Amino acid sequence: MNEAKPIRVMIVDDHAVVRSGLSAFLLAYDDLELVAEAGSGPEAVRLAERTKPDVVLMDLVMPGMDGAATTRAVREVCPSAQVIALTSFKEQDLVQGALAAGAIGYLLKNLSADELAAAIRSARAGRPTLAPEAAQALIHAATHPPEPGSDLTEREREVLALMVKGLNNVEIADRLVVSRSTVKVHVSNILSKLGVSSRTEAVALAVEHKLVAV
Repeated sequence: MNEAKPIRVMIVDDHAVVRSGLSAFLLAYDDLELVAEAGSGPEAVRLAERTKPDVVLMDLVMPGMDGAATTRAVREVCPSAQVIALTSFKEQDLVQGALAAGAIGYLLKNLSADELAAAIRSARAGRPTLAPEAAQALIHAATHPPEPGSDLTEREREVLALMVKGLNNVEIADRLVVSRSTVKVHVSNILSKLGVSSRTEAVALAVEHKLVAV
């Protein structure tokens, strides 16, 4: 009887010491095989297309192309690959971003070798694995809708503050030294993000929720 083929694993992390540690960990398990290491997102995509890994251990916070973007790109060139986000961070937006990009697991780097090996085997079988902290972040996201205005950019907050002060688009454009069309776009984005249909409603909501200093 033929032995089952080992699970082909690719490591993606911009820190060489982390890649080295994960490589050493894989050597301890007969059913896991390291097929590629990448220090950046673009390199990971190239290697995934060439080596066709079964499971990818993906760092999320990398310069340039981050882990979520890399996850999406890797799964485009190698749809059969299952991606496990392996990170030191448990922020809600990172968890949601990784899973939305197609990751099947989200684990923190403080887990044990046996836990990681089990997660790799689960991922290969199509079963998700979430760190308790990641599951908690998802539950929090589902039960605590974002506060109004939480997605406003810094410039949109500046524009909103001037709207609250009663300035019109022309006056706001003069104050911020931008074009009137730029201000119009900002105001449109503000109304959309706040879920209101008029400047008056936007100002009232901003004052009620203390979205800007007055």
